[in-house]
Amino acid sequence: MNRLREMEVFTTVVDAGSISAAADRMGMAKSAVSKRLGDLESRLGVTLLNRTTRRMSLTSAGSEFYQRCDPILKAVADAETAVTESDAALTGRIRIAAPLSFGIEHLGPALSNFMQTHPGISVDLDFNDRPVDLVAEGFDLAIRIARLSDSNLVARKLTSIRNVICASPSYWDRHGRPRHPNDLKQHTALRYTLAAQRSWSYRAPDGRRGSVTVPAQSSANNGEFLSQAAATGAGVVVMPVFIVYRMIEAGQLEPVLLDYIWGDNDAWAVYPKTRHLPYRIRVLIDALADTFGEEPYWDRCLKRCQTPINSRSP
Repeated sequence: MNRLREMEVFTTVVDAGSISAAADRMGMAKSAVSKRLGDLESRLGVTLLNRTTRRMSLTSAGSEFYQRCDPILKAVADAETAVTESDAALTGRIRIAAPLSFGIEHLGPALSNFMQTHPGISVDLDFNDRPVDLVAEGFDLAIRIARLSDSNLVARKLTSIRNVICASPSYWDRHGRPRHPNDLKQHTALRYTLAAQRSWSYRAPDGRRGSVTVPAQSSANNGEFLSQAAATGAGVVVMPVFIVYRMIEAGQLEPVLLDYIWGDNDAWAVYPKTRHLPYRIRVLIDALADTFGEEPYWDRCLKRCQTPINSRSP
């Protein structure tokens, strides 16, 4: 076995977190990966990994070797890519994790267009609102709508995500339209249970930040369900525009307090810090960023809304 292949096996084990996961990722038998690691350690005369039945960790020598292997393997991959990908057809599978609502409504059509343009690409989608471990679960890419904090991932912003406070027009007619976030305390919330906070945070037109806790009558872990409930007059929701824009256009939901910013989230394409990002994934990320843009199409509904009521100073 050549030295580059040994480096690849070793770094894949480290990145995947286990010999079993690395074997799956490389299409090798677990015993073959284990033997290659043993051969590498024997050749170097050092222990690179402390291995037990439950966990695996780098030794100091292993950590140093990993850091030195990474740029070497990346340079080799980049050199090969430079002379092949410019004229190569896009082929292969891309495994993507995406939030349910955004994935079905917006990512799905974008991916269909992408695959029509590049018929050699196949996509495996996992729709789930839970955070996923990209490395451990074998995903190439994830779409996340959040403020990112995971330093083990590389992120590319796809578009801005705006949230709105809305309810049905009949609900506002019965209970009154709020002129300030604090007025929401007198209303009934439909709460999204996967939100990090129970309160609704906002940024006022003057830049000052605040939050308001709205009494909740019911809750759910699905944005479409809550939006439909709001459209029947059951209460007030704070929801991304990409979920409620059709209901706003149809007059089923009416946004209020539009001069306030509710949350600071964006849509991101995130992927592990690998030695080389496949060309097909880079092209897909570029295509998604072009499709959604800084001012996504779903936000157009807000421009057609009635001018918001002037908010009181906090």
